[in-house]
Amino acid sequence: MRGGQGAARAPVIQFTNCRILRGGALLREDLWVRGGRILDPEKLFFEERRVADEQRDCGGCILAPGFIDVQINGGFGVDFSQASEDVGSGVALVARRILSHGVTSFCPTLVTSPLEVYHKVLPQIPVKSGGPHGAGVLGVHLEGPFISREKRGAHPEAHLRSFEADAFQDVLATYGGLDNVRIVTLAPELGHSQEVIRALTALGICVSLGHSVADLGTAEEAVQSGATFITHLFNAMLPFHHRDPGIVGLLTSDRLPAGRHIFYGMIADGIHTNPAALRIAHRAHPKGTNTLSGSIAPMDTCVRHFLQATGCSVESALEAASLHPAQLLGLEKRKGTLDFGADADFVVLDDSLHVRATYISGELVWQVEEARP
Repeated sequence: MRGGQGAARAPVIQFTNCRILRGGALLREDLWVRGGRILDPEKLFFEERRVADEQRDCGGCILAPGFIDVQINGGFGVDFSQASEDVGSGVALVARRILSHGVTSFCPTLVTSPLEVYHKVLPQIPVKSGGPHGAGVLGVHLEGPFISREKRGAHPEAHLRSFEADAFQDVLATYGGLDNVRIVTLAPELGHSQEVIRALTALGICVSLGHSVADLGTAEEAVQSGATFITHLFNAMLPFHHRDPGIVGLLTSDRLPAGRHIFYGMIADGIHTNPAALRIAHRAHPKGTNTLSGSIAPMDTCVRHFLQATGCSVESALEAASLHPAQLLGLEKRKGTLDFGADADFVVLDDSLHVRATYISGELVWQVEEARP
């Protein structure tokens, strides 16, 4: 039903009495959906001479693009890094439960693990579209094992690795393949890391810098090689220093390739990152903010805390959890936006940014209990 005559025959749903986040602004407009996509009502009126088949009153709520979580290690009793014969059921459980937090797409994340875990788990987490069964899987985020021992955090030291001389082949042997992989977090100061970054980037895999003691020069070289993301900024990296700000310095570096955005994740849960640090990062580089859970706090809670801590606009807080991660992954034409032609993945929020309902491909997949008729 996504294209051609099938989509044209699909019913048209008009969401009314709402404010739509589009183009960085909350607009008092209706949202039109057909065949799982956002529809241009002018083309519907003037080219097809059709009206809506169904209208849904949103009660004055905000309609924002569905949240995209690019770093989620598990939750609800599930740990993605635990090898089992049925990893898929754990991924499915998390995918279903995060719908209530407005997440419509996510990247299951594995921390540093033994080789046999990667070889067993990765083939069981394929890319999958979202729906009533749960949020869509965009690909796996591999956080480690090519990270710094000094900044390993909770990653088990026994399984950390450095790159061998034939670095990219070493990566393939470690993970057992990259078919289901979307993001790799590594420490850029490790030997041969730049060639690995170039090879991963050439495959369309996002490279993130994290769990690292890299200085700014090394971090800049990594970005020049293709890295585009910083995993949980301020956490598990050298603290900011005026003589060498380390990876944090990428926020204001003047040595990045022209037109290159560096995105960064932050654990905006009110515990792992001080509100002042959130404000510093957001004001220094607002268009790269990507609020992540990275802890036990769900995505919608992080969005609300980010809004309160930084004093940013509601629009900016919502884009940090939708548009920016979509841009990071090169999906901004389909995800993270309510522009015409995009996937109709969106979340319905009240004025305090609590989730009232979640839609994937224009289909209601979760609704708060008291909102049900």
